[in-house]
Amino acid sequence: MELAFVNPSSATLFAPTKALPSLFKHSSIRVFNVRCISNSTAGAAAGVLERPWKTSDARLVLEDGSVWKAKSFGATGTQVGEVVFNTSLTGYQEILTDPSYAGQFVLMTNPHIGNTGVNFDDEESMQCFLAGLVIRSLSISTSNWRCTKTLGDYLTERNIMGIYDVDTRAITRRLRQDGSLIGVLSTEEVKSDEELLEMSRSWDIVGVDLISDVSCTKPYEWVDRTSPNWDFNNEGRVFHEFKVVAYDFGIKHNILRRLASYGCKITVVPSNWPASETLKMNPDGVLFSNGPGDPSAVPYAVETVKNIVGKAPVFGICMGHQLLGQALGGKTFKMKFGHHGGNHPVRNIRANRVEISAQNHNYAVDPASLPQGVEVTHVNLNDGSCAGLAFPALKVMSLQYHPEASPGPHDSDSVFGEFIVLMKQCKQQA
Repeated sequence: MELAFVNPSSATLFAPTKALPSLFKHSSIRVFNVRCISNSTAGAAAGVLERPWKTSDARLVLEDGSVWKAKSFGATGTQVGEVVFNTSLTGYQEILTDPSYAGQFVLMTNPHIGNTGVNFDDEESMQCFLAGLVIRSLSISTSNWRCTKTLGDYLTERNIMGIYDVDTRAITRRLRQDGSLIGVLSTEEVKSDEELLEMSRSWDIVGVDLISDVSCTKPYEWVDRTSPNWDFNNEGRVFHEFKVVAYDFGIKHNILRRLASYGCKITVVPSNWPASETLKMNPDGVLFSNGPGDPSAVPYAVETVKNIVGKAPVFGICMGHQLLGQALGGKTFKMKFGHHGGNHPVRNIRANRVEISAQNHNYAVDPASLPQGVEVTHVNLNDGSCAGLAFPALKVMSLQYHPEASPGPHDSDSVFGEFIVLMKQCKQQA
């Protein structure tokens, strides 16, 4: 193809070269001939032609039979997990390192993910336990002064699969309608859609003990407090030295930091640590932490809670809350699609106020199954589910959600102070 670009003083014109002779009469006109040659045929023949954009190389196959084509980042291979959606606008690194997501694919409803990169300070555990990450748009650059590496590099190092350029809104609507679904992520072309569908339908997360794989293996002391730059609720706080034993069912670092910031000396113990050994340590209080999966799948943990309740003040968070519900004689059930996000409104009945909370759970306590004396202290305003319990006679308190605000708002941070008051009262009565 041959073109001539003509540049008179008053305008810029271009025309085929055959029309140029009539223009040569004007001495002020400059003519430039440009010849364009396509090398696509030669490049393709040589095997070196590449498209300037990434093409779909991954699939998400759901147990309902739907197949979603996507582009991969992070690790490659094939992975199965339960697909849940998270409505947080940010905080994806805290979500990636939250052990409560073990066995799950996390789908972010916020379309743009990755623009702040990752950094060591925002991690909630030493590794990623989730099965994979599903997002709409992967940021092509990072723009945060705390960033140390990109999200893609981070997932590759942690051997976590991720996909993008998939219709996360459509999948979210399907999960809200049909409930959480088992899915398979794969970048392997040799596996057919039918094979991946069979994998999704032959795997189940219900009844599986997931906390054993995320818990520590031996006791250790925790001393790290919340950095002063991030501790927004320290005005008027009175520090008391209380010994707390924290059961690690998948505990987050910032839960421990918040307890330490309130003056607690913390010993973290494994999920299978005997109650008798805990009581020998003569703690002022016991924390039962958050964690992944079905509380009915870990009867040994329920027995541990039973043997401690009434002998020391206890505080349960998320999985710990559900275990307390069962230990007190109540029942738990699997929710349709659970609560996952940093913007869930909760009514604090005791304080008569609404708190915005960060939540991550697929199971809930049935308040109608609880014995007399157990008080529902918090209610989720989206669906009316139980979000907090108290049993004053046995010095028990619990929350279904995560009060440490990592990620999430600080509305519920005062609950750590309430645990301090509970331990203080018990100590004074002794």
